Amino acid sequence: MINGKRIAVVLPAYNAEKTLEATVRELPDLVDIRILVDDHSSDRTVEVAKRLGLQFYVHDQNYGYGRNQQTCYREALAEGADVVIMLHPDYQYTPLLATAMASMVAYDVYDVVLGSRIIGGRALQGGMPFYKYVFNRMLTAFQNMFLRVKLSEYHSGYRVFSRKVLMELPLLENSDDFVFDNEVLAQCVYFGFRIGEVSCPTKYFAEASSINFRRSITYGLGVLGTTLQFALQKLGIARFRLFSPKGRRLEPGYVTYYARGTAGGQQG
Repeated sequence: MINGKRIAVVLPAYNAEKTLEATVRELPDLVDIRILVDDHSSDRTVEVAKRLGLQFYVHDQNYGYGRNQQTCYREALAEGADVVIMLHPDYQYTPLLATAMASMVAYDVYDVVLGSRIIGGRALQGGMPFYKYVFNRMLTAFQNMFLRVKLSEYHSGYRVFSRKVLMELPLLENSDDFVFDNEVLAQCVYFGFRIGEVSCPTKYFAEASSINFRRSITYGLGVLGTTLQFALQKLGIARFRLFSPKGRRLEPGYVTYYARGTAGGQQG
């Protein structure tokens, strides 16, 4: 706990067998809830999660990164989390920053905190592919201009949310694919939530997950589309459920497309 707030870490996983243990071992003891959602991996991710004592949920098929996060947040909220840390289990981001990032939300400094690979100026030294770095900078500049904020990047896989944010955003209107992350931040800006950033070192290596060039292009086009929708909605030219206060939100209770598991290995 931090400041009387229950802290959850959620790990949206897909074929994370090789890096999951290293990620979990560095999580701070103050974390009250540790949840992994496996998006129908073909490796031993679930077996490793069992051994590490994680609460885990297994999708009955590969639904995509966005749907994985929806399950993560639904289960964290159901467990009574007040602050939710979303961390990729590929050991690309250091879990050691979880305390600092979660504290900023637990003490109501920000509603959302991002672990930025850009602020420290060492993304390329950490192994980020040059084309990804260039795309990151271009897309970030484009979005800052249209969203009228000044974030260092919109594409981090290390984020902390307050319960209020996850309950109030229409997250069920978002994509099941990687652009889900970007849609969430655009929604946070649209609905007026406070966003902070912390410099976070990153490392790229063979076992770390990374989308390929083709998927990066698809993601980039999705970012442009999200930004255009945001701008049109702000100007009153068009309306999108993505930015509607009446859009579908996460609902309590379980859904039928995944099995629930425990550290003891029981699923149902």
